[in-house]
Amino acid sequence: MKRLIIPLSILIILSSCSSEYSGIPEYYHSLLDSALVKAGDNAAELQMALDESPKDQKEGMAFIISYMPERDLTSLKADFLLENAEYAYKAREEFPWCRELPDSVFFNEVLPYANTSEDRDPWRKDFYERFKPYVADCDNLVDAIFAINKPIKDEVGVEYNTKRSRVDASPKQSMAEGMATCTGLSILLTDAFRSVGIASRLAGTGMWTKMNGNHTWSEVLVDGEWMFTEYYPYTLNRSWFVADAGRADPQNPIHWIYAVSYKPTGIYYGAGMQAMHLVNHVDEDMIPEMWKGRLARMKEMGRELPKPYVHGVNVTQKYIDIYRQSIGNSELAEDECICNFVVYKNSKSVNSQGRVSVLVEVFKDGEKVDFGYSPSRTDDNNNFLKFRLKKNTPYQLYFSDGSKLERTDGVTLITGSESDQEHKVSLEE
Repeated sequence: MKRLIIPLSILIILSSCSSEYSGIPEYYHSLLDSALVKAGDNAAELQMALDESPKDQKEGMAFIISYMPERDLTSLKADFLLENAEYAYKAREEFPWCRELPDSVFFNEVLPYANTSEDRDPWRKDFYERFKPYVADCDNLVDAIFAINKPIKDEVGVEYNTKRSRVDASPKQSMAEGMATCTGLSILLTDAFRSVGIASRLAGTGMWTKMNGNHTWSEVLVDGEWMFTEYYPYTLNRSWFVADAGRADPQNPIHWIYAVSYKPTGIYYGAGMQAMHLVNHVDEDMIPEMWKGRLARMKEMGRELPKPYVHGVNVTQKYIDIYRQSIGNSELAEDECICNFVVYKNSKSVNSQGRVSVLVEVFKDGEKVDFGYSPSRTDDNNNFLKFRLKKNTPYQLYFSDGSKLERTDGVTLITGSESDQEHKVSLEE
């Protein structure tokens, strides 16, 4: 019988790993092993953060290190991580809306020290002390959200301005400059929410379907539902960009709306330049021209495409639904109607399985008045593409899904006299 001989060095490493993870659920052990290897010379700092974490904070610290981007594994120090965790757990202990969160949400949307690619500044203690007084008398989550949202610009002294030094500015950078774009403002707002235990995350798109730019905003979790708000607030789930978000193309990842996740999800957050990684996964003709130019310049300079590390969740359909609901709930003028559209491949397939998701463009007197994407066969039967149009008025409709399935000759539609109308259109006669 042969004996298995294991080198002493391997035995020491194995025994060391198991003993150093005392008090941490076994689920994380292999993830931590991998993280510490990637950390290289910085592994001792991460191990110190694990060792010095209070018992009730060890799993949270294990979560943060297990899913930490490699750029942070090799650079973040124990003091930074311990202070971040200390004040996150202070908020959890103090505020009822945070105590009620499941661990999975607290770990992923309250505890993280950063959102996307911003510098890793130690904002947590400062923000906890700044914003705690604003929510001290709040007895419910929604009041706490607006207790932070409404005064934040005056508290931090930052306004929207495209002259900022970088798009993904950290709170420290934005406050030093007194300015930020939508991404920097959203990072400020999300960090402020998190500092008082409000589950929050960034959301945004790398490119609107109209090809006229991108946008980033914040989301907060209310009664199990993610709702959006902005640095300059109106109210939850209402903003100027709803119409643009509601016209997102659910078939094209370039135009998806993403929310940020600290924990890996299998896809990457698509706002701004982070979305450029999608060029490896989509057809050439789906890439916006402005990104093609940037890619060409990077190749000329011998630079490689940045490796993405910010994880995302595809929330496109939620924003389409919010927009359609807002149209249906809006007050109509006497001469206006809501037109609910469903598009079928041909006149013989007018059932749920025959529906096709295509771009529908609406023209009146040669000018485009609206556009959107019709529901597919997998959507709920009560899901429609909604347009707010004039009653008893002729419109020209054009359809395309970006491939061979298109109708370029247009279809003339004359709306009726009812306030709520349903229109079924076939691509093929």
